[in-house]
Amino acid sequence: MKILCTICVRAGSEGLKNKNFLKLRNKHLIHYTIETAIKSKIFTDIAVSSDSKKIIKLTKKYKNVIKIQRPNRLATSSASKIEAIRHAVLFCENKNHSKYDLIFDLDATSVLREVEDIKKALKILVKKKADNLFSVNYSRRNPYFNIVEKRNGKIQVVKKNKENITRRQDAPLTYDMNASMYIYKRKVLFSNNCLFRKKTEIYIMDFERSIDIDTKFDLLMIKNLIK
Repeated sequence: MKILCTICVRAGSEGLKNKNFLKLRNKHLIHYTIETAIKSKIFTDIAVSSDSKKIIKLTKKYKNVIKIQRPNRLATSSASKIEAIRHAVLFCENKNHSKYDLIFDLDATSVLREVEDIKKALKILVKKKADNLFSVNYSRRNPYFNIVEKRNGKIQVVKKNKENITRRQDAPLTYDMNASMYIYKRKVLFSNNCLFRKKTEIYIMDFERSIDIDTKFDLLMIKNLIK
């Protein structure tokens, strides 16, 4: 089975400015993800896609990592990440003259994922014969219990249940998508942009390893956890 790992990194960021150039313990964020991917030993190829020459330069010490200069049209704040992943796949396939079976996308700002997370997620996808999979953690707020909205002037829970739920523990389990990992069968990746399919699976991660750096507070938590 041929598996491509894509790591798509933009120069700009909406939440924390220039977050992809930050360092943790004298190591750039992207280095954590690249090194975890390498240590997993499950990938045929690992590719970094970026619109930034500076980010590409940061990956030069990893000789076997494929570097992709992403077109500017795929690097705007409104551009779809799935299009950047597709571009990376086609670039690597043209380079190697062969097609991949699976594409495994890792987010560069999710630095606490472990090798075992990658391996276990892949194992679930294969065992369940899923079309795609993404990582999640148990949600800290629940739409059946303590997420509310104002509708027609009335405050109410976002999602109603037949029974009146008075304890969070009694509410149906819900999950937060943590953006750490996505796996696609190749044909599924190129078929349409829909993430939720009949054969979609999830991989549940601990909250502590699910933190995605998007704000200064996220960065502070990561710094303390890494200690």
